[in-house]
Amino acid sequence: MVNKQAANVLELLEFFAAHQRPATLADIANHFGWPRSSTFKLLGTLKTRGYLYEPRPKGGYYPAPLLADLVNRIEQAQPVPKDVHALLERLAAETGETAVLAAASDAYATFVATVESPHPIRYAAPVGKRVPLHATATGRALLSQMDEKTRASILRKTSFQAYTEMTLTTAAAVEQEIQTSRERGWFLGEGGYTPDLGGVAMPFPLEGRCFALLIGGPNQRVQPRMAELVAILKRHVDAYRARHG
Repeated sequence: MVNKQAANVLELLEFFAAHQRPATLADIANHFGWPRSSTFKLLGTLKTRGYLYEPRPKGGYYPAPLLADLVNRIEQAQPVPKDVHALLERLAAETGETAVLAAASDAYATFVATVESPHPIRYAAPVGKRVPLHATATGRALLSQMDEKTRASILRKTSFQAYTEMTLTTAAAVEQEIQTSRERGWFLGEGGYTPDLGGVAMPFPLEGRCFALLIGGPNQRVQPRMAELVAILKRHVDAYRARHG
């Protein structure tokens, strides 16, 4: 379910992040195809609350410093754990593939920190991307950290959409794969959500929160190197835990 007004605010912020310049009411209304009257009200509300300002009179609107300050204060309250971005950079550099830190949100895994592969053909994983828990190695690594009651509740509400031929489409199949992965020590991704993409994931609980780490990329590169990727991920996870207790 999507609230249209909230979605419009988020799309507007994404617009400014992409264009990085002031925009007039006409620029914004034309870009999104929004009615000028509702666009005027939206911009006026954000301006009145201090989230937009006009750098030059009649020169267009732009996000005010208040927005960055608000985001910074939110991040400081629940920061991404120390040195995790450096860990992702090391994983991406050593493997040549995309490295991701993810957390659970309802029936999805949300990417909270990423470092993408330098290859032109790679796993595109922008921060904020969401992937279904049941269909991905990342998601199952997150599910594995939940107690049985919580996991069962999530799986009862899951639609089990079959994204590819490799998608697990029942709660029983997901539970079996979680058990197999626990015994193996890592979680396998082999195109269950996006065809031709695969990877290896591991649970990464930190500071009382459930995270998962993923190394992912095109199957033609990842599958022949699976044992190597597992070893690299395990080595770096063990080293991180040794440093931080």
